[in-house]
Amino acid sequence: MSNVSADLSDAKWFKSSRSQGGRECVEAAFLDGGMVGVRDSKNPTGPALVFAPGEWDAFTAGIQGGAFDQP
Repeated sequence: MSNVSADLSDAKWFKSSRSQGGRECVEAAFLDGGMVGVRDSKNPTGPALVFAPGEWDAFTAGIQGGAFDQP
C-alpha cells in the first residue's frame, strides 16, 4: 500500500457486482495514475486505502489464488 496522498474528492466509488446490495461492503475506485482506492461502504467519509497499480495487481492475484482464504 502506498504512502501517497491521493485526492479522492472526485472518485467514482463502486461495489462488486457480487455484492448483495447491503451497506456492509468494500467499495473501490479507479484513481489517476492507475491507483486504486478501497474504502468501507459503512463509513464513506472515513479513511481509504490507496494502492499503486502493482500493489493492486498483487493483492487481487492473492485473492484469486486463495492467499487470504481462512482454513
